[in-house]
Amino acid sequence: MDFSKLAEVLTYDAAAPMIFNSGLFVWLFLGFSLVYALLHRRDTWRIVFVTLFSYYFYYKSSGLCFVLLAVVTTSDFIIARLLHRAKDKRRRLALVTASLVVNLGLLCYFKYTNFFISIANDVLHGDFLPLDIVLPVGISFFTFQSLSYTIDVYRGKLQPLGRLLDYAFYVSFFPQLVAGPIVRASDFIPQIRRPLRVDREMLGRGVFLIVCGLLKKAVVSDYISVNFVERVFDNPSLYSGVENLFAVYGYALQIYCDFSGYSDMAIGLALLLGFRFPVNFNSPYKSVSISDFWHRWHISLSTWLKDYLYISLGGNRKGKLRTYVNLMLTMLLGGLWHGASWNFVFWGGFHGLCLVVDKIRMKSKLTLPLGKLDKVVRVVVTFHLVCFGWIFFRNTSFDGSLAMLRQIFTDFHPEVFTQMVAGYAEVFLLMAAGFLMHFIPDRVSDKVQGVFVRAPFVMAVVALTVAIYIVIQVKSMDVQPFIYFQF
Repeated sequence: MDFSKLAEVLTYDAAAPMIFNSGLFVWLFLGFSLVYALLHRRDTWRIVFVTLFSYYFYYKSSGLCFVLLAVVTTSDFIIARLLHRAKDKRRRLALVTASLVVNLGLLCYFKYTNFFISIANDVLHGDFLPLDIVLPVGISFFTFQSLSYTIDVYRGKLQPLGRLLDYAFYVSFFPQLVAGPIVRASDFIPQIRRPLRVDREMLGRGVFLIVCGLLKKAVVSDYISVNFVERVFDNPSLYSGVENLFAVYGYALQIYCDFSGYSDMAIGLALLLGFRFPVNFNSPYKSVSISDFWHRWHISLSTWLKDYLYISLGGNRKGKLRTYVNLMLTMLLGGLWHGASWNFVFWGGFHGLCLVVDKIRMKSKLTLPLGKLDKVVRVVVTFHLVCFGWIFFRNTSFDGSLAMLRQIFTDFHPEVFTQMVAGYAEVFLLMAAGFLMHFIPDRVSDKVQGVFVRAPFVMAVVALTVAIYIVIQVKSMDVQPFIYFQF
């Protein structure tokens, strides 16, 4: 055996971070599952083993940045214990502020330092050089997750854990570590020391979600991205307006299949290990308003922002104007959470403005007399508002976003539509299939899932094998990282 090659595969490679749809993860997870099953009656050893595997998983995803994960975990565990003992309000405020400083300080340094340097250069006409900072994968997720724990302890909603090991297990649990969902401590911690039990429903549903997530990510999302969406977004001026428009539709499907696919796999893997995560996506493009969209898209983040930012700012308790300001601030900061650029700030501000308009419309009870078409029209309008936002979310500069809009509104050329569809036949077939599956009624998808869950386990294994075979047949040369790894 060539141990040098084995060591090369098992050590961190910045060009190939470990993700769920990589071959290495599949083999490692098979070995992990065997040991995990052997430890099912030994809670402490099982927790130690999973925590160590989670840290290795993060090392393979982000190198030595696993030290930051350990720093956040240790500091917030200690702060929560001190918070529980402290009675003085000032001391408690100082402690929760310390948690905010540690978590948000790390987040700001790694994610926003160069953004602030560029702003300083623009304002002061300076020539400060950007720092060579590598963004740790998933830092936005585990800092927010850890923050929710200390804030809940501060608010008296949660008792702090007595074991650092249990808290490290919660923060580092590998299925959701690098791209969510953001799992609340109140949901996850009670499950840590429960007797391990994976029943038939959990097993079937877990495999079903993994199969769905794998197909969404590695087939639909990656294929339409590499073969169509990237080409247009990278050079929008070279393509007609109709091609730009359908590239936007393609990106809407790509980012949904990519992120919800990851969430499906994370939830499925957690079920196979005996843990339940909350749903993170609920057919977001069926939304009838932007408010409805944020109840369906990245639910763990939107509820986090509502509970820990919007409500902390005063929510809707201080009058209409303050409510609208709080909505705008929450979404502006939510946009900035996604990335350090003015494009993300604009995207957040646009969604904040749409939420304000939604609030005003609901309070005024303004409706259009559309009868049975009302819901259809609202879904179509909401989808296009979301797609408009995706233009700024996907592009790396305002110039790129404006170039796309300019092509769509001034150089549309609908006559090239048939030529475009013929030239990208496989892409458009996948897009049609992706949107069709997204818009099927919930009762139909629930029925399909129920049939899968009740089927013999051998059928689940066959389905997973077929899904892996399909992925191998259509995947691009390089494994495409998940979009939300950059956040």
